[in-house]
Amino acid sequence: MSKAKDSISLTINGSKYKIKADQDTPLLFVLRDNIGLCATRYGCGEATCGACTVIIDGQAVMSCDISLGAVAGKSVQTAEGMQTKPSHPLLEAFIKHQAGQCGYCLTGILMASKALLEKEPFATRKRIAEVLDSNLCRCGAHSRILDAVEEAGKFMSKEQ
Repeated sequence: MSKAKDSISLTINGSKYKIKADQDTPLLFVLRDNIGLCATRYGCGEATCGACTVIIDGQAVMSCDISLGAVAGKSVQTAEGMQTKPSHPLLEAFIKHQAGQCGYCLTGILMASKALLEKEPFATRKRIAEVLDSNLCRCGAHSRILDAVEEAGKFMSKEQ
């Protein structure tokens, strides 16, 4: 017997959505399958790799481990929401520092970095590394990623 689908309202990248799905569905699958936002990646499915990181009401959260029902009425930001003109400082810094290789983990790293810098634009390199510790990357671009986040933080702190 299939579960009844609920209608859940939430805001994604500034746009309001009413999603008809089982409230236990992981947010990751709703973003990808129902909305068509594919930057948020499926990695481990166990909230340990960080590829699925999004920002929910200002907090970096792994979307594979939170249900649609848990985000009802909340604001969700995905990497697609960073596609602005002019480009978001994090995107510019990541490009400048060539901070990614394969790119699979980058959207999660970008979202975790954005959540940090919105709260702590003057975050130290040590603090950035602590926050990004739960975002796994196998490409070996760690120092370039830290360089990019530090640079973006300096730029973002000037904007505030």
